[in-house]
Amino acid sequence: MLDERIPPTKSAAAERVRAAADRLGYRRNTFASSLRRGAAATVGVLVPRLSDTVMALMFEAIERTARRQGYFAVVGTCGDDPNDERAAAETLLDRGIDGLILATARMDDALPTSLRDRGIPHVLVLRTDRISPSSLGDDETGGYLAARHLIDLGHRDIALVNGPEFTSTGVDRHAGAQRALREAGISIPPERVLWTGYGVDAGVDVGRQLFAGDERPTAVFAANDNLAVGVINAGSALGLTPGREYSIVGYNDIPLASRLPIPLTSVRTPFDQIAARAIELLLDGEKRTGTVQRTLPTLIPRASTARLEAVEVSRHGASSTFEH
Repeated sequence: MLDERIPPTKSAAAERVRAAADRLGYRRNTFASSLRRGAAATVGVLVPRLSDTVMALMFEAIERTARRQGYFAVVGTCGDDPNDERAAAETLLDRGIDGLILATARMDDALPTSLRDRGIPHVLVLRTDRISPSSLGDDETGGYLAARHLIDLGHRDIALVNGPEFTSTGVDRHAGAQRALREAGISIPPERVLWTGYGVDAGVDVGRQLFAGDERPTAVFAANDNLAVGVINAGSALGLTPGREYSIVGYNDIPLASRLPIPLTSVRTPFDQIAARAIELLLDGEKRTGTVQRTLPTLIPRASTARLEAVEVSRHGASSTFEH
């Protein structure tokens, strides 16, 4: 009697139920309703771009999880523009999807607020606005693990290359790294903290900035692997090799990370677990508002990080080579 897709029942009992639902602000969870009817629920997944390996991996994990449970997943892209995000979401909704999974949320994003107000089942993945149901990695812990690894290798001059300040991933990974630095009694100057986009080109630009002149950091924590690849590219143009003249840690552990000429130390994001929890949250949407489920990441050490003593030996050797 609360399914607006069928002609409403006119009985007095049905009218009382609808009136009570209106007073309580009830909205039907179409995703759960489809499951109960045995229908094939369709999940819309919104990502900034599929050319971003992390977003492609996230969608594939969601699609696998949905398919195993008998659901169908479709994807839409919108870049990082809030207007395009809203238009893409409406396009998916117009096509009759039963729920939305968003990997696009900004800290100040109006779209999740609109979806909550309209009672549309949705879950945020990878990023969160801290209000809508969200499934993500524990980015604060991940940032802590990355910085702690560099500190344990003896590094003190560490640069933090963060993602955009409008993303929970950038903010939380930075917060975790700063927590590790505070615990070790390390204070880094403002010029060692950089906020940028998540693409390789952004990493190249930041790398050029960090490696200009003689006062280079001995270690870098990049908030995703694309940024790390860009920093490495900028360093290579100057004859600097990760794991020799400096150490670098990335984030997400995309497949490319282990296949670079110098394999990249990275914090592994558990995409499959995040996807499974997202589907669970979507199914229980009305009960989970305000729920943020975080899955622990894992640090994967590789050759791009080395002890400070080894880096200093290489740096001094490189300086002598450059002087001659």
